[in-house]
Amino acid sequence: MAVSPPPSRLQALLPDLGRRTLVMGILNVTPDSFSDGGRFEGVDAARVQADALIAEGAHILDIGGESTRPGHLPVPAEEEQARVLPVIAALEPGLSVPISIDTYKASTAEVALKAGATIVNDVWGLQREPDIARVAAAHGAPVIVMHNRETIDPDLDIVADMKRFFERSLDIARRAGISDADIVLDPGIGFGKSWDQHLEALRRLPEIRALGFPLLVGVSRKSLLGRLHDRETAPRDRLVGSIAAHVLAGTLGADIVRAHDVAQHVEALRVLDAVMRPESRSGTAARG
Repeated sequence: MAVSPPPSRLQALLPDLGRRTLVMGILNVTPDSFSDGGRFEGVDAARVQADALIAEGAHILDIGGESTRPGHLPVPAEEEQARVLPVIAALEPGLSVPISIDTYKASTAEVALKAGATIVNDVWGLQREPDIARVAAAHGAPVIVMHNRETIDPDLDIVADMKRFFERSLDIARRAGISDADIVLDPGIGFGKSWDQHLEALRRLPEIRALGFPLLVGVSRKSLLGRLHDRETAPRDRLVGSIAAHVLAGTLGADIVRAHDVAQHVEALRVLDAVMRPESRSGTAARG
């Protein structure tokens, strides 16, 4: 009789992955993030926000100490770590959801995983510092591999470029010993693409989903949504567009969405899942 393989680390951390559309709550502990820079820098403010995101239904907390907004200034690893480590250490004991560390630096991933983070979310797809894959493998941490580019080339077939990029990232991950079952792909909406390419990447999500990995999509409050308004909008004014983009992404195959406004996304995605993932309703009491 064949013995079933043990569940992946990713599945153990996120048992509802694939059954419903999960929400990753954003917790930026930076002074210069494009939407909420400076609001959650200190440990106390970060703890209050983390509690709020979890109460609203976040399935993962994504903690970042370096802004990756357009035009951002790189932050030394020591400064990034000084921002995130006290927050992870304060939150980790008894936390009901996993923490992902939003970094492309191997040294930051190392200390964050030691402090209690359990997932590595790399906006450079393991390619800026490939040693980050070895670090993740050593800690048994799943990785989120995001597509990115140094420059924007509007003439590219962006999905073909994403596939080539992911092939390189997957090779790095596998050589480091990371199982395919512990890899999530992220098309990198808002990074290294023209406006039309952002929309094309969303439109063609099923082609990336066909690679056989869970997908994470993050469009929350991004400037590409602002271009669709009839007036200039601040990031916090883009909630409706964020929800629309993420519901569309979920319909086209996204398993996780990364959002600032967790409660509203949970409510919207519950409707999506009731239609697209009927199994998500099991055990859920009907409400009038």
